[in-house]
Amino acid sequence: MDIVIRRAEPGEYEVIGEITARAYLQGGFLAFGGEDDWYFRELKDVAKRAADGEVLVAVHEDRILGGVTYVPAPGPMSDLAGPGEAEIRMLAVDHAARGQGAGEALVRACMDRARQAGRTGVVLCTQPTMTAAHRLYERQGFIRRPDRDWQPLPGHDFTLLAYELTL
Repeated sequence: MDIVIRRAEPGEYEVIGEITARAYLQGGFLAFGGEDDWYFRELKDVAKRAADGEVLVAVHEDRILGGVTYVPAPGPMSDLAGPGEAEIRMLAVDHAARGQGAGEALVRACMDRARQAGRTGVVLCTQPTMTAAHRLYERQGFIRRPDRDWQPLPGHDFTLLAYELTL
């Protein structure tokens, strides 16, 4: 399958947001349940992400397969990135397109952008139950960094796992 990775266009934000939010909902990755979860709404707000990062989309022919937010440096959209690092956020592939290489292509596009920008590394965080994503990241050379794990919701037992790729 020929997959094209490019910057998302504003007219595609709604579809990307829906794919992302549904992937998290269907995967059981929302800390507080369903569509009422605050993060569900955050995942749908692609325009907000695009304002502080670069939203990339995977496309086959005219079909959007998935998307990711590439954060080029520490800033409003970063959770983990330190000096010299880029960050990957909110990677999601439409359920019907999984296993066809879109997720890998999106991660590689982020890695390429980081290299081209002279970044020293790429970081990301993921949930313990996102095992398919863990395998994808590890195949691309990311390593687990337990010392960078963190809890985004103070007072809740919800830990995000950190991964890092040195460039």
